[in-house]
Amino acid sequence: MEIKEEMEDGKQKGMREPLIGEHNNQLVHANKDHHYPWMLYFTTFIAVCGSYEFGACTGYSSPAQDAIRRDLNLSLEEYSLFGSILTFGAMIGAITSGPIAEFVGRKGAMRVSSAFSIAGWLVIYFSEGIVPLDIGRLLTGYGMGVFSFVVPIFVAEIAPKERRGALTTLNQFMIVSGASGSFIIGTVLSWRALAIIGLIPTAVLLLGLLFIPESPRWLAKRGRAKDSVEALQILRGKDADVSQEAEEIQDYITSLERLAKPNGLDLFQKRYLRSLTIGVGLMVCQQLGGINGVCFYTGSIFDLAGFPSATGSIIYAILQIVITGVGAALIDRAGRKPLLLVSGSGLVAGCIFTAVAFYLKVHDVAVGAVPALAVTGILVYIGSFSIGMGAIPWVVMSEIFPANIKGQAGSIATLVNWFGAWLCSYTFNFLMGWSFYGTFILYAAINALAILFIVLVVPETKGKSLEQLQSAINA
Repeated sequence: MEIKEEMEDGKQKGMREPLIGEHNNQLVHANKDHHYPWMLYFTTFIAVCGSYEFGACTGYSSPAQDAIRRDLNLSLEEYSLFGSILTFGAMIGAITSGPIAEFVGRKGAMRVSSAFSIAGWLVIYFSEGIVPLDIGRLLTGYGMGVFSFVVPIFVAEIAPKERRGALTTLNQFMIVSGASGSFIIGTVLSWRALAIIGLIPTAVLLLGLLFIPESPRWLAKRGRAKDSVEALQILRGKDADVSQEAEEIQDYITSLERLAKPNGLDLFQKRYLRSLTIGVGLMVCQQLGGINGVCFYTGSIFDLAGFPSATGSIIYAILQIVITGVGAALIDRAGRKPLLLVSGSGLVAGCIFTAVAFYLKVHDVAVGAVPALAVTGILVYIGSFSIGMGAIPWVVMSEIFPANIKGQAGSIATLVNWFGAWLCSYTFNFLMGWSFYGTFILYAAINALAILFIVLVVPETKGKSLEQLQSAINA
C-alpha cells in the first residue's frame, strides 16, 4: 500500500512488529487451521440476541391478534395500525442507526436499541387502550430498525474472513428463530406474557455487552489504535499473532483519513456509487420479490388454496429455520453469489408453482391438484429465500461499505429495506384482490430481474478481508 513507507516513519511503525511474544511458528500453524477462540463465538452470540429480538418483534402481532382485540375491544382497522406501525418505527431506526453506531460505537448502538425495545415491551404489557399499545409497538419497531443495521455490521467487523459469512448469516437465523418462537409461544401464553418474554433477549444482550469487546475496526477509525489491537487480541485469542490483521486495518483507516469526510451527496460520487448500488439493489431485490406479503399472509394463502393453514404455517416456520441454518453452513464454502443465484431461481420457481395453483383454482381446472401445488410453491419459495436472499443481502451490505461511509450508506440501505418491506406488505392484499395468480407472476418477474442484477452487478466477497473488498469495490 502506498502509505506504508510513511507509516514506518510515524507513530504506527510499531504496528509492523509482532504484538505478542516469540512463538510465531506455533501461531501461524494455529491460524492456518482457523481455530478461533470461544470469545469470538460468544461475542457473536451476544450480538445476535439483538437479531432474535428483531424476530420476536415481527412475530408478536400474529398470535396476539385475537386476544388483544378481545381484551381491549379493538376493531380490525385499529389492530392493523398496531401491526403496521412497527415498520414505521423500524424506518426511523434505520435512518438514525448509522449515525448512532458511528458516534457511540457498535456496542453503544446495541444498548440504545435495547433500551427502546425494553421500553416498548413494557408499554405494551401495561397497555389498556390503543394509544399506548401503538406507542409501545413504535418503540419496539425503532429498536428493531437499529438492530437490523448494527448487528450484521458488528459481526462482520469482528469476524475473521474465513468465518465472516457464516457468523453474519447467524443474524438471519436468529431473526427467523425469534419470529417462529414468538408464533409458537404465543399460541399457549397470553399477549401480556408474550410481551414480557420479549424482554429476555435484550436482557441477555445488555448483560453480555459488559463482557465482550468493541469492534476493532470502529476503535481504529476513532483513533484508538491500542484499544483496537487489544480488542482484536481478545477476539482471536491470547496466543494469536494479530499484527498483520491489525496493520491491515490501520493502514486502511489511515488511507481513508486522507479523503474528505463525505456528506450525503458525496455517497453518489463515482468512488462510492458501486458499493451503494450493490447494497441498495440487494435490499430492493430482497423485499420487492414478495417475501413480506407471503410471510404476513401465509395462513390466508393456504386457506385460499384449500390447505389447512395451521399445518402449513408450522411446516413453513420449521423449514425456514432449518434452511437458514443450512445456508449459514454453506455460505463460506459455496460463496455469496452462487447461493444468491440458487435462491433467486428457487424464488422464481416457487412463484410459478403458486401462480399455476391459483390459475387452476380460478378457472376450475384440476382443482384436486391446487392444494398440493400451492403448498409446494410456498415451501419452495420460503426455502429458497431462506438459503440465500434472506441473509446474504445483509452479509454483503456489512462487507462492502468503507469505514468512512458505512454509517450513512448502511442507513440508506437499511431504510430502503424497511420501506420495501412496508410497500410489499401494504400492496399484497390489493394485488391479490386484482388477481391471485397474477400477483405471483409479478413476483416471479421481479425475482427474475433480481437474478439478472446479481449476475451483472454483485461481486463475490468470500475469503477476502473487509479492507481488500472495500478497496477493490470503491477504487
